Amino acid sequence: MNRMVCIVPVCPMRKEPAHRSEMVSQLLFGETAEVMETEKDFVRLRTHLDGYEGWCQRTQLTAIQESGNTRWLAAEWVNTLHFNGQEMHIPLGSAIDLPGEGAGMIGPFACSYQGKKHDPSATEFNTKALVAFAAKYLNVPYLWGGRSIFGIDCSGFAQQVFRFFDVALPRDSYQQAEEGEMIGFLQEAREADLAFFDNAEGRIVHVGILLGSDRIIHASGRVRIDPIDNMGIISSDTGERTHTLRTIRRVGK
Repeated sequence: MNRMVCIVPVCPMRKEPAHRSEMVSQLLFGETAEVMETEKDFVRLRTHLDGYEGWCQRTQLTAIQESGNTRWLAAEWVNTLHFNGQEMHIPLGSAIDLPGEGAGMIGPFACSYQGKKHDPSATEFNTKALVAFAAKYLNVPYLWGGRSIFGIDCSGFAQQVFRFFDVALPRDSYQQAEEGEMIGFLQEAREADLAFFDNAEGRIVHVGILLGSDRIIHASGRVRIDPIDNMGIISSDTGERTHTLRTIRRVGK
């Protein structure tokens, strides 16, 4: 057993092999990973999507022979499939890669899916379409380590949105800040550029997707749209400055 696939809608990845441990990321249904280590009821995984590592509960996974093809993504907000003879509701962006007419085996479990699917590799990178897709996440609650519509963090939000347009981003904001082309000034930014923000120690801790040079969509408390200037983000609710701008990067095709 050296490869596993997520068989629940959302599987927490934890820092340590314990239920009380911090959640550092998540696997969505159908996403696959390499097994690095096992300990009692947990396995330490390295994801095939972005190489992220964390501990997952063994019963939320099943062993597979191959790494898996994650070409197809579930395209609706919440999607229904039949897994092991029962209905399961999986979130937008889950990996749906079943042979034939949307039916097949995932490990020892029979699975069928007849809903809408999205193929990122066949999707033209388009900034207007990307920001329109990002807006679908508005008001999704912030969740540290989250990657789904049930709760998402800032870098998980950026990663999931760009994934639908066949742009692979690393998991964390400080890693994403190394991608693409640097943009020198906010006034030179365009929609779909990524803006990064640092803390008092100078470490990048936040990311958002620009909607131009004066607005940004980002996950902070919830996925929201706020004004931005050369200094950073200003809360549209309180008028307070919430994040300090560090750098802007342009990624995509």
